[in-house]
Amino acid sequence: MALSAPPSTTDSPHADPAKRDPRVLDSPNRAAGASPGVNISPGSDDDGWEVPPPVQLSDGTKVQLYKDGEALHAAYNAIAHAERRICLEVYIFADDDTGRAFSELLSKKAHDGVFVYVIYDSFGSINSNRKMFEDMRRFGVRMREFHPMRPWECQYGWRPFNRDHRKLLVVDDQLAGMGGLNVGREYAGSWVIDTGSAATEFWRDNAIGIVGPGAAPFLRSFARTWKYATSAGPIRRAEFAHNVRGENGELGVLASVPTMNSPLRPFLCDLLSGAKKSIDMTMAYFAPDDDLIQALVRAARRGVRVRLMLPGRSDVKLLITAAHWFYECLMDVGVEIYERQCVILHAKTMCVDESITVIGSTNLDHRSVELNCELSAIIRNAQFGKQMCGLFENDICFAKRIMPKEWRHRAWRDRCGQWCVSRMRYLL
Repeated sequence: MALSAPPSTTDSPHADPAKRDPRVLDSPNRAAGASPGVNISPGSDDDGWEVPPPVQLSDGTKVQLYKDGEALHAAYNAIAHAERRICLEVYIFADDDTGRAFSELLSKKAHDGVFVYVIYDSFGSINSNRKMFEDMRRFGVRMREFHPMRPWECQYGWRPFNRDHRKLLVVDDQLAGMGGLNVGREYAGSWVIDTGSAATEFWRDNAIGIVGPGAAPFLRSFARTWKYATSAGPIRRAEFAHNVRGENGELGVLASVPTMNSPLRPFLCDLLSGAKKSIDMTMAYFAPDDDLIQALVRAARRGVRVRLMLPGRSDVKLLITAAHWFYECLMDVGVEIYERQCVILHAKTMCVDESITVIGSTNLDHRSVELNCELSAIIRNAQFGKQMCGLFENDICFAKRIMPKEWRHRAWRDRCGQWCVSRMRYLL
């Protein structure tokens, strides 16, 4: 999540290599103590990335690209300056120092008379102290727990496998922020509150802020989810699509839900099939179905430069094994595969032809397409696309490229394990 545009010291879409910590420009096998490339504190010293200026779309909407903790910092500041209404939808609302800072701020705003609405996912926030949510309610925050995990707490039926994986913030109807970040210490670093000596493994993520008329469809998306979480009925009530194909303006919104005819898969397949020059994809969980794999293969065969940034480490290790099964067939047609080192990669972005960007909560796995409520923004703007490509290049500085010759000589036991897990990817 992210909102207002911060001051920038450069007009470049990514950092000047001369300004980066020289340790991050070495090979992926950097010495201990080198930067992990995660923006965990103000400034660009820890990752070499300088936030680019906002991009103005044709309708006057300004879109700001954020990386890592600065996104939650912008969200926190936007909440602090809210005057009328705050709408927050999040998968994980952690009960840690960052989560409590957000809960206390939301409670204060509600107590001061601002209308505050919060949707949190029951499974995603299952480890959070329920007292934190009860305290927020007591101060006047309107709370909805999406699909409670405890059957006796469900008013309208138990749906434990369908989760709300979206991350969205709308403030005063004119500011919106969305992306892959949950509310928690591992996403924020010290941007929101000083983490002190707390041992935390920081996660690499992306987000955008939207200022102006482009915030309106995100508010409508939130309203549909709020209505569903309040009165239930068919889960399709939480679905929302706006300008997905780019017929009217440069900004589209796709809030998908788990239905048999969800528009998410055909949209992704069509986008990949229409690529002419390049596809840059950064994906936390990569275990796509055969149609999406074939779309990437066909794109590479017709001369499109396809680059994938995938995790070298993950909180779901089986999904790394599942992704490994596809490496050989993808590299055989020229796809470049990079594994992000040092940190857990949690970003979900795609940039096609340096002009069409998809960013949000949607992974390329079965759960995102078939089981979760997800939220994606589609930005059809070349200036913003160049910024996304610059961010991809920044990640390459902290990544290891997988080389086809070396990969083909991996052990047979690894091949067998990858094949077995890939067959089970629809259960992950």
